[in-house]
Amino acid sequence: MRLRSVLALIAFALVAAACGSDSDNTVGTTTFAADTSTTSAPTTTTQATTTTTTQATTTTTIAGPVSPLNGLPVEDEALLGRQLVAVKIDNHWNARPQSGIEQADAMMELLVEAGLTRFVALFHTSDSEFVGPMRSGRPTDPTLIRPLNGVMTISGAQPWVVSRILALDVQLVGDLGRPVTFRSSERRAPHNLYVNTLEVRNVMEQRGYEDTPPPAILTFGEFPAPAADTAEQIFFNWSATMDATWEWTGSEYIRFAGTEPHNWRSADGETEEQIAADTIVVINVDRYTACPSGSGSCVPAFETVGSGDVQIFAQGRVVEGKWERDDVADWFTITDLDGNPVPVPPGRPWIAFFPNGRELTW
Repeated sequence: MRLRSVLALIAFALVAAACGSDSDNTVGTTTFAADTSTTSAPTTTTQATTTTTTQATTTTTIAGPVSPLNGLPVEDEALLGRQLVAVKIDNHWNARPQSGIEQADAMMELLVEAGLTRFVALFHTSDSEFVGPMRSGRPTDPTLIRPLNGVMTISGAQPWVVSRILALDVQLVGDLGRPVTFRSSERRAPHNLYVNTLEVRNVMEQRGYEDTPPPAILTFGEFPAPAADTAEQIFFNWSATMDATWEWTGSEYIRFAGTEPHNWRSADGETEEQIAADTIVVINVDRYTACPSGSGSCVPAFETVGSGDVQIFAQGRVVEGKWERDDVADWFTITDLDGNPVPVPPGRPWIAFFPNGRELTW
């Protein structure tokens, strides 16, 4: 274990030995506690697809420095050398609309307990002073943040989950109180905790965290899907209690929670718009139940090493392919069915780690 893991272990020496809710975290400390929601096992359905016809869209090649997370231009090239901040975001219905996620370079989504999903907002060349609601970590999270050289920013985690995170040499910043984290009086705990990523970066500097930037997570270029392989609506049946739909508008995909628009809201509450993404990447993974060797509760987790199916949606079209990954220290290699890299147009990606056996249709 490297020196920064040892320092992190010292920083998290106050981890709570008993489980509780995120709202039990003590402001101003790095004490972590667990969620108390229950696990809902998914049912198995058969995957189906539908297609229509759409005109292909042309991708413009971007000159100059670009973000490794989305391929978009970066005005200040110095930002490319920064470390990534990954914020775990609540997606309970009482946590919507979320804030700050519209400023992230990229987003990820994973299933947790009770059939709910949570997001991970990835900030590299971007920042936000009001991100959340922020929630707790799970065992799969560090397997995704480790290859991105990122710092996990979470409200809490069970002690055994914290141990797993640190064992993968992933650094943590928790609920430290103001000015790093703060609670909104407009919502009830645990759906009211927010974080300022600029202040997180100050903490990272004070702790001497290594400023290692993330690698490119996708190959950016001309999307290869023929016009006939269209995908203007994508339906995710995450669980018996949650589904989501993305619809192509002609310029981007917009998100619906059930049948209702899924919105984000600005910090001042004056702006509210529908969540949008330019590219949807679906990495199909096997689900299992992770349990502690001692005290603590079991939680859903996903196998992210190995290989599996992938679907890449962009410009109202889709390419099906495969993902491979030999180690958690490496990011995913994504190819088409012939083994060729799949370039995607520059734009903000939404990466969904979707359980095998659940319904995904387009």
